[in-house]
Amino acid sequence: MKLQQLRYIWEVAHHDLNVSATAQSLFTSQPGISKQIRLLEDELGLEVFARSGKHLTRITPGGEIIIREAGEILRRVEGIKKIAQEFSNQRKGDLSIATTHTQARYALPPVISGFIEEYPDVSLHMHQGTPMQISEMAANGAVDFAIATEGMDLFNDLIMMPCYKWNRCVIVPKDHPLAKGQELTLEELAEYSLVTYVFGFTGRSKLDEAFQSRGLTPKVVFTAADADVIKTYVRLGLGVGIIASMAFDPKVDTDLVSLDASKLFRPSVTRIGFRKGTFLRGYMYDFMHRFAPHLTKDMIDNVVAHQGSRTEIQELFKDIELPVY
Repeated sequence: MKLQQLRYIWEVAHHDLNVSATAQSLFTSQPGISKQIRLLEDELGLEVFARSGKHLTRITPGGEIIIREAGEILRRVEGIKKIAQEFSNQRKGDLSIATTHTQARYALPPVISGFIEEYPDVSLHMHQGTPMQISEMAANGAVDFAIATEGMDLFNDLIMMPCYKWNRCVIVPKDHPLAKGQELTLEELAEYSLVTYVFGFTGRSKLDEAFQSRGLTPKVVFTAADADVIKTYVRLGLGVGIIASMAFDPKVDTDLVSLDASKLFRPSVTRIGFRKGTFLRGYMYDFMHRFAPHLTKDMIDNVVAHQGSRTEIQELFKDIELPVY
């Protein structure tokens, strides 16, 4: 059994069983991958993939377990490499982050700018997706950090730490009736067509909870994952927008009016998460501290020592006042 063979079955499984696409991503040949997978299956006496002719059709039940174990082995190998890199060159390496558009567009730029200036030899890779995709990428080791507001609670393999609180604002064109500046109510908002985030994105659940708690049904006519898209359709008159407050820029969005909605909705908490067992290099600690200053190395190590227990982590952070954006 070769490490290369384990990598091949893992990558094929994560390229929708497309051996050709896998070969392209690994810069190798399709026949070479197919041959090595067959050799592995012969050695194991078990088919990892079911086939129809030359095409892979599905992962066998035994193959599911083998691929899962292969993933663990590959992650441990990467961990060994990171340990060696940390001792050979503490300021050189890779850092992969998965996050949503809102975090990437509004919260992360100053953090990343300062980080790159401090660590020019660290290759930084950013992936965007839904909160579920982001959390899954961190849980299976495809990225080092997941940064999101929703979705991460569903993955027990992740250690999650709170970073900051944020709330929402209502945006309307300057000639809209709500732009007069009167105090907003949920009942008033429920009378208008709303343009906001897709469910499962950027704290959308808190918005729905607020309306439901008052027995109201919001008229959501358009949803998007991108705050800039939401603002575009508000400008077109499609409806009243509800976005993260950080996504409104008074210098850029001069044709819109922002109305504070923090009294209408409970604040959401953005968290950073990483897979249990991750070897944290020095610059990884530094990145987390830059993103959330209360996440010191001692605090992070304390959280890791508790093995990601949600209750114990909440206890660790109970006396920390999170910044509000």
